[in-house]
Amino acid sequence: MNKNFRMVTMAYLIFLSGVLGAMLYAGIVVTAVTFHTDMWLGADLLTRFQEGQIMTENFLRLSYVVNAMIVVVVLYEGYKFKKFERDIVTKVATFFVLATALLFSQYYIPDIIAMQAQGEEVTKSVAFLNTHKGSEINSKIFALALLALIVQNMRKACK
Repeated sequence: MNKNFRMVTMAYLIFLSGVLGAMLYAGIVVTAVTFHTDMWLGADLLTRFQEGQIMTENFLRLSYVVNAMIVVVVLYEGYKFKKFERDIVTKVATFFVLATALLFSQYYIPDIIAMQAQGEEVTKSVAFLNTHKGSEINSKIFALALLALIVQNMRKACK
């Protein structure tokens, strides 16, 4: 691997790791704080619906970074594929990263925003709860696939 491409690979791995960290931070820390504002503010100032709207805005902004990551992954992994430098684990991880990232940013986020726009009662419906649960499962698959992709690329870069 030439020196310039090694630098590109390092930047790629740092970017992917940053996206993984942002996703985990949003899902673990931000969610826990946002949905328990009464603990931090000392009073019930926000309803569960309002807390959900704040959380949705956080995930909407995260989806912009995820969309950028999709482009970067397609370019980098596509280049490596054309050079015949991909193994089956990397291909599968890349597929799951792209599929779950697209589901997150292009399906779940817009769907949840549309349901929230219809009002608080819709967010208590079975359809909303199922959509929300699906987005949580999707995020977990995304995190695992992204971790696998990072590890595979690190393993190959360190040879």
